[in-house]
Amino acid sequence: MTKSVGIIGCGWLGYALAKKLLFEKYQVTVTTQSEDKKTKLLKDNIDAELLSLPVNDLESVTLNVFNHKTLIISITPQIRQGRNDYPEKVAQIIKMAELGEVHKVILLSSTAVYNGLSGLVDEQSILDMNASKVAIITAAEKAARYFSGTTLILRLAGLVGPERHPGRFLQGKKVLAEPQAFINLIHQEDAVGVLMELIEEGIGGTYNAVSATETSKQHYYHAAANALSLPLPEFSFETSMRFGKRINDAKLRDTLKYQFKHDDLIVWLYKSVVGLSDV
Repeated sequence: MTKSVGIIGCGWLGYALAKKLLFEKYQVTVTTQSEDKKTKLLKDNIDAELLSLPVNDLESVTLNVFNHKTLIISITPQIRQGRNDYPEKVAQIIKMAELGEVHKVILLSSTAVYNGLSGLVDEQSILDMNASKVAIITAAEKAARYFSGTTLILRLAGLVGPERHPGRFLQGKKVLAEPQAFINLIHQEDAVGVLMELIEEGIGGTYNAVSATETSKQHYYHAAANALSLPLPEFSFETSMRFGKRINDAKLRDTLKYQFKHDDLIVWLYKSVVGLSDV
């Protein structure tokens, strides 16, 4: 099974990746925690299995997802829901991968690991471990690196794309903080495109993935509101001079041949509304 991929967690991004892999003639198995979601996936011709993490007995888990050459870990940390067991879940997945036929693990991590930093940051930046979010994400990445085969950590910026137009975020009339802060986002299609190349490549290591759109939160969300003909969002000027961090993904771009489809997310904001994109 040379072209085979297992995906742990089939959410918004995992589902899009599974569909792309099947289109490219890969053998794919995904996992979900919901029986209803499993039924829906099977109707979409996606081989799906049930897996609820954490599990009590690792050796009792016999799932086909762990018999694929490459394993994608696409589960959410659920930190905002008060969970802190993300590292434990990743560690369990790694142990089950060791018991299976997996050669390569790709952990879908987050650029939220750079929280608390400012200016230009990359994979070599010293992290601010004072924030619990950073500590949890870092521990999960460390657990993934214990895999005896190849491990690749992909730190994805905030995801946008079909059904996730940033303008919809504004419909609750939220007051946004840090208007001058950089946005760090990536389109779903580009996240999938990057992953397709990383699956093909035999490389490991840690990589950031973010669009080249370099603009402020105020400019971006004003454009998002205009694209959907919504009122402009309000910003808190108590933090108006905070520029925050700008994620650098030069390492990824220098390594891969992939050409981003939506490097200018301002253009995408308008195209997606009129149906010129994401159709």
